[in-house]
Amino acid sequence: MTVANSAVPSSPQSRARRARLAAAVQQPVLAGPSTSAVAVGAASAGDVACVTLANSLLRLDVAPTLGGGITRFDFRNEGTLVPVFRRCRHVDADTDANDLACYSLLPYSNRIGGGRFTLGERVIDVPCNRAGEPLPIHGDGWLARWDVAAADHDSVTLTLDRRDGKPYAYRAKQTYALEAATLVITLEVENTGREAMPFGLGVHPFLVRDGDTQLSAAAAGLWLSGDDWLPVRHVPVPPAWQFGVAYPLPRSIVNHAFTGWSGHATVVWPKRRLSLTMSTSTEYYILYTPTSKDFFCFEPVDHPINAMNLPGGAAANGMTMLARGERLARSFSFTVERTGLRAMAGGRGAKRGQ
Repeated sequence: MTVANSAVPSSPQSRARRARLAAAVQQPVLAGPSTSAVAVGAASAGDVACVTLANSLLRLDVAPTLGGGITRFDFRNEGTLVPVFRRCRHVDADTDANDLACYSLLPYSNRIGGGRFTLGERVIDVPCNRAGEPLPIHGDGWLARWDVAAADHDSVTLTLDRRDGKPYAYRAKQTYALEAATLVITLEVENTGREAMPFGLGVHPFLVRDGDTQLSAAAAGLWLSGDDWLPVRHVPVPPAWQFGVAYPLPRSIVNHAFTGWSGHATVVWPKRRLSLTMSTSTEYYILYTPTSKDFFCFEPVDHPINAMNLPGGAAANGMTMLARGERLARSFSFTVERTGLRAMAGGRGAKRGQ
């Protein structure tokens, strides 16, 4: 919607519409087929309720029943909502988790080789959890229905009770908060099982990708994946994937876990004049760059793929052993900024001086 500055009095209809938009920025919207979601520009959410958070710079839509995942994360650039995460195009009860804009990874990330691992004398069998996947993947939080525990104008907290889960019994909480131009995702998991278990956390955003998208995310090494996407050997990062400075994304497919990461990364979209800075305390990320797609995945995680079965076991590869009642919490921040304006001005000046 474009509102022109004018001295002409606005109509009652236009005043009412502006009031609805202003209200949407000040409070969360529980969006459904007959709610005010349309007032903030959302498409019909079908039979799935979404929570919409908004401030002057960001808009976030969260679907509690779809793994508590994000369906939309936009930056307000000169009055226009621009996607930062790839938008979920169709939000309904049948939406596939991998069509979301982002979801959380718990109580572990990615695949577990053979669907099992050992802890001392114990053999832990982990069942497959997704049709078409020969191995268990990403835990079960991303496939669950979460409950809304609290919500206000700039944050929402979701909870999940898996006390009867096997082999992982746990309770979890995820909080989304907007702080100016920053989205903060906080995950917390508590082991409610009788035995100690290795837990891990991460997030899985699908970031917008165009022809000139660049990534800066320096790491020391990586686990090269085989045809089954399980790691086969650890190597130093090759030059093409070092990303010490903002560097174009690989044109070929990458699906590897990077190690020795500082916990800081930046995505730059030069043509869109936007950047996204990601920060966390984890030392690993998984980069997935499918070919011929309008997205890529940069997944900050606290352990690599198949960590339980790598040399040294789970604890030696980033996971945290939790006894009954113990908790693990991690936060992930995503800050969006406008870029390129100074560079453009400098470039114009240099050209005129030539």
